[in-house]
Amino acid sequence: MLAGIGATLAVGAASPGPTFLMVARTAVSRSRRESLTLVTGIGLGSVLLATLAVCGLHTLLVAAPKAYFVLRVIGGIYLLAVGFSMWRGSMSDNAMQAASLTPEQTTTSARRILIGGLAMQISNPKTLVVYASVFATFLPQHVSILGAVAIPVVVFGVEAGWYATVAMLLATERPRRAYLRLRKWIDRTAGTLMAALGIKLLASA
Repeated sequence: MLAGIGATLAVGAASPGPTFLMVARTAVSRSRRESLTLVTGIGLGSVLLATLAVCGLHTLLVAAPKAYFVLRVIGGIYLLAVGFSMWRGSMSDNAMQAASLTPEQTTTSARRILIGGLAMQISNPKTLVVYASVFATFLPQHVSILGAVAIPVVVFGVEAGWYATVAMLLATERPRRAYLRLRKWIDRTAGTLMAALGIKLLASA
């Protein structure tokens, strides 16, 4: 059971999406500490989704389609807001000056980054549906107490482990220099992709 859940979620985590874009951008534009804080928030969001899935998230989504509709709308609006923020930052002279500073000079509140990572993970309806489907497939009808404790641990290890690897690889000198050279276009491309995903979610809702 645990191996099936872990392997399936690992494949999903490795596929490009808004969470991957956010981790990559934070890693190359901020400090390693900030990118790992973001990853911790993503991992905590995954634990929350796993706990909900164990409690019957799939059944809830089927029984309450309006709840799923609301989640898609909230997720779409959130991704649009993130995309707009990236575009606005790419056009700001102050942001360009900040990008040339060392990572220690461009720190952001750890709490704010942590909450941002958690919000990114739980506001993505695609992630919610993937978790519900995976757990509906692999979970037995009755889960033991040990299983209920082990599942969130495995999920955190898979999600946080993958994104921490991405953050560590990208938070090095060469990727950061490349980002500083192409920052405006990278941010605009990432912002456009985020906004497009948000519009797609709203349209499907």
